[in-house]
Amino acid sequence: MQRWVRGWRLRLLDAGLLVYPGVTVAGVLQHSDGAAAVAGCVVVGAFAVAYLLAAAAADRRATRLFWLLVGACAALFALAIPFANADAFFLAAVVLSVAVPRLPRRVALVLVAAAAIAAVVVPWPGGPGWTQAVALVFTVLMVAAFAEAIRANTALVEARAEVARLASEAERMRIARDLHDLLGHSLTAITVKSTLARRLVSAEAARASEEMAAVETLARQALTDVRAAVSGYRDVTLAGELARGRELLRACGVAADLPTAVDVVGPAHQELFGWVVREGLTNVARHARATRCAVTLSESTVEVVDDGVGGTATGGSGLDGLRERVTAAGGYLSAGPLRPRGWRLQVTV
Repeated sequence: MQRWVRGWRLRLLDAGLLVYPGVTVAGVLQHSDGAAAVAGCVVVGAFAVAYLLAAAAADRRATRLFWLLVGACAALFALAIPFANADAFFLAAVVLSVAVPRLPRRVALVLVAAAAIAAVVVPWPGGPGWTQAVALVFTVLMVAAFAEAIRANTALVEARAEVARLASEAERMRIARDLHDLLGHSLTAITVKSTLARRLVSAEAARASEEMAAVETLARQALTDVRAAVSGYRDVTLAGELARGRELLRACGVAADLPTAVDVVGPAHQELFGWVVREGLTNVARHARATRCAVTLSESTVEVVDDGVGGTATGGSGLDGLRERVTAAGGYLSAGPLRPRGWRLQVTV
């Protein structure tokens, strides 16, 4: 549809209305002789030129020039009436066809009705202009329908562009959220293990070597996670996050009280609860300075509690991204400090 409202195809449709000035010339030659016929043909020729200029102005969106040229066409139509009689209303069909799509509906209806009635009621020498009236109404309706199709097509193109923009924005937000959620955990673990290995390298070389091997494994996993986030395929499981979290807390020196089984959680919530555990344990390792951390699971709830320094219940990018996931799943997230110390992250679905 869009191809038909641009370029040479639209010009072809504009040129199609020149059939009516040609028919009007035949009417001039039928109803006028000699100098009157020549004058009538000149008027119709001038009308055709003004119409083509108006079509070009409309294409350039030169509104003021367009309406000036439409006014000139209307004046030339009036001048052609003495030479072509009722056949001059073929020119009125052209004038109204270009004007009606840009006029208020009531004004357009009045103008079309007045022109059609005039073509039929006025006592023309050749009789009532029924053919001219029908041609006028039919042509105006067809052009108006085509103009409405152009507007609908333009709105559709704009809507598609907006949908594409929103989809791009949503994808950007998804990648940003996933990179934070996926890499936050891995990079925190890498930092903790690298620090531990540096401390152990002189005293316990074997254990330091094990920790650096774990760092290498985590780095490779982080690379895999980045690729997964960009491609949109992420493999996050509750059991896997509990296993990674247990290793992370051990490296941080935090006593972990984590479930050893996840059967109590239904398959529909396992991935979401995995994200919760990942975010909660990563924050414990990063910020809490805790000595103990516990994760509690039920069919509809996951809770991460530590005995760290607590803090204020202000959201960061990680909690904000997690809240988006929970809300999308129809759940509720609460996070905040405990008394006298500690922090609790709880999600219920």
